[in-house]
This record gives sequence, C-alpha cells and structure tokens, in this order.
Amino acid sequence: MQLSRISRRLLLTGLGGGVLLLASPGVFAELLLTPAQTPGPFYPDQLPLDQDNDLLLIGDQPTQASGVVVQLHGQILDARGNPLKGALVEIWQVDANGIYLHRRGGDRARRDLSFQGYGRFETASDGRYRFRTLRPVPYPGRTPHIHIAVTLPGQPRFTTQCYIRGERLNQGDAVLNAIRKPRLRELLIVPFVPVAGARAGEQVAHFDIVLGVTPAS
Repeated sequence: MQLSRISRRLLLTGLGGGVLLLASPGVFAELLLTPAQTPGPFYPDQLPLDQDNDLLLIGDQPTQASGVVVQLHGQILDARGNPLKGALVEIWQVDANGIYLHRRGGDRARRDLSFQGYGRFETASDGRYRFRTLRPVPYPGRTPHIHIAVTLPGQPRFTTQCYIRGERLNQGDAVLNAIRKPRLRELLIVPFVPVAGARAGEQVAHFDIVLGVTPAS
C-alpha cells in the first residue's frame, strides 16, 4: 500500500479514530498498534442466545434497553493500513445500571434484562465493523469503557478497551493509565459525538483497531 493511500485514510477517519501514522524516510509508513488490555473478569460466563451486533434489542422482545444509544463502528487494520477480512469482533459492557451480563458482574436484581450485554460482528473485505449499543457508564473502580476482542483465523484473540474522550474519570483509572506512553494511551480514547437530528441524544463513536499480524491466506 502506498503512503499516500494511508494518509488519505487517516485524513478521512481523523486521529479520533484511534490510529496514528509513523513514517521514516525510504520505508513504508506504519500505523501504531492498538494497545492490548485485559478482558477483565466479566467476559460473559454464558453467552446470550442473541449474539448479533444490536445490543439494544433482544430477539423479538419489544422493549429497548435503557441508556444513551451509541453507534460504535470502525475498521480492523494491519500495521500498513490494510483492512482485515474475516475478523470476529466481540464487544461486552455494563448496562445503564453498571451491571455486566456475567453472573458476578454486579447486582443481578438491578440488571436491565432488555440489554444484550454482548455482541459480535464478522468483518468483510473492507475490515469494517458496526455495533448499536449503549454509551458506557462507570461502575465502582472503573471509568466508562467498552471491552472489544478481535479474533483472526489462526491467530490468538486480541483484547482491548474503548474509552470516552473528555471523561473525567479517565485520569484515575488504573487499567487505562497502566499504558504509560500518552500517545499509545490516547489511541484508546475516542470522541462520542451526538448524531445530528437523532432522537434521545443518540451518539456515534469511531474506533479503529490496528493489529500487528498478517492473517493466513
């Protein structure tokens, strides 16, 4: 891939999309790799029957989950900016009450039964993924975040977390600040932007993930 093509992609997606470009004279430019983070203790201990990319509606259930709606989307890329096909993208997070799907992830009596809590999406040739979910909320000891895992054929699962730009609790979050280099830490923090004309304060967040792997051909 030519440097000019990568540069155009960065201009179109913006640095808020979670990628930064590194370049040296006479070599291909490469993107900074997305920092890995812990999957945490609350990856679902039992996956829901409904595992699609809309976490706000479960099956034919008429009631939508409570909370601020977010369209979370982005691309799964290699270090040269090439989109990665066939990547299984998973997300999981707390509901609007700060409760995970995991049975030890908070007060079960307060869990929003209309929130799926987990979803998955497989990328096509453009490497893009998309979820309809909630703006994350804090819970004791953690700033708001969304867990994200990416699995490529023949590769181990990669996990990270997505954070909200401007969230005051980010400064004191031990997991986020375990990434000592600010420019790497910033790759995980993206704007959650109101959608113009949308009802009930719907937002959109763009989060690209750059992996240092080459998928099997």
